[in-house]
Amino acid sequence: MALVHKLLNGTCILRKCPKPSVASYPFLGTRFADYCSSSLQKPAAVPGKASSQRKTEGDLQGHHQRDVALDITCPEEKPEVSFDKAIKDELKNHFWRLKDDIVNRWIGPEGRPLHEVLLEQARVVWKFRGKEDLDKWIVTSDKTIGGRSEAFLKMGKNNQSALLYGTLSSDTPQDGESSRSGYCAMISRIPRGPFERKRSYDWSQFNTLYLRVRGDGRPWMVNIREDTDIIQRKNQMYSYFMFTRGGPYWQDVKIPFSKFFFSNQGRIRDAQYQLLLDKISSIGFTLADKVDGPFFLEIDFIGVFTDPAHTEEFAYENSPELNPRLFK
Repeated sequence: MALVHKLLNGTCILRKCPKPSVASYPFLGTRFADYCSSSLQKPAAVPGKASSQRKTEGDLQGHHQRDVALDITCPEEKPEVSFDKAIKDELKNHFWRLKDDIVNRWIGPEGRPLHEVLLEQARVVWKFRGKEDLDKWIVTSDKTIGGRSEAFLKMGKNNQSALLYGTLSSDTPQDGESSRSGYCAMISRIPRGPFERKRSYDWSQFNTLYLRVRGDGRPWMVNIREDTDIIQRKNQMYSYFMFTRGGPYWQDVKIPFSKFFFSNQGRIRDAQYQLLLDKISSIGFTLADKVDGPFFLEIDFIGVFTDPAHTEEFAYENSPELNPRLFK
């Protein structure tokens, strides 16, 4: 008898839980029809929980009374959302990450033994082998100020690189405020720790930026930002040029950190300062060569390494540290 009840209950669900009638199921009697009718008039039940057990009695078979658990959850019912549970899960996740950070601090920098870090000569910081690697970057253009440039980022051939492409337009917005336009950029996201605390990259043991790219012959600007919480404002950065050759072949680009010059809002400052390599927050690539038309830049990886042949500490004389007399 219980098997018959469950079979009919499944039929009710497939038909969006219509109210059963005695005429439809004369061999079950009025007790089962009243049960279904009263159960379906109850508020929405929580999915996964069985409805309250009720006693049914077989009229024709003469079976004894038994308890039958029926799940009559309708397809229209929406799952219950618990904000308290979501907050608890989020806090639990952050505390686990905090515990991992504390354990890694005891092991060494970035959770590796100290001797391994000190002997490291090269490091790949960003590589592009899947969609999760693209999520670490932000693509922007002058569309944010009303321009017409467009930039997109997708995985390259065989998912072994990132392809930045789009169209550059130097047409200024007709808003009466902007006087310059025509740029596209790709910027890495600032790394975050437990409880959304900002993190920074420590490249103090390296002296050269190393990239493997393939472009269309356009010049790009490589921008590095330091941690902006204490030492400087948001619109200040260190920049240097990257010239792509064009063609189908990959190009290895090596830029010493001593070559990066200090700029503010796109203008080179008179007073130049050295880049603090232990406070790196993000890196970016900007195209603004005023040549309208399509462009592309394919990136295999971005890393840092130590070049023993490079001994220069800072390339610019107009520095308060190197020439304090110029700034008296």
